[in-house]
Amino acid sequence: MKWVDVFDIVIELADKFPDTDPQYVNFVDLRRWVCELEDFDDDPARCGEKILEAIQLAWIEEIAE
Repeated sequence: MKWVDVFDIVIELADKFPDTDPQYVNFVDLRRWVCELEDFDDDPARCGEKILEAIQLAWIEEIAE
C-alpha cells in the first residue's frame, strides 16, 4: 500500500484497532500506525497533514457505517 491507498489503509487500521475511535487519534500516532501496517510500503516522508486528515476522515466514515 502507498499513502494514496486511503481506503485500503483505513480497512487495515479498522481491523488492527477495532476499539479505537479515530476521531481522537493524533496525527503522530496515525502516521506511525500506517507505517507499521504489514502491507504498507511507501516513504514515510511523503506523508503530509492532508493525507493523514483524509485517512482519519475516511476511518471515521468507515466505522459510522
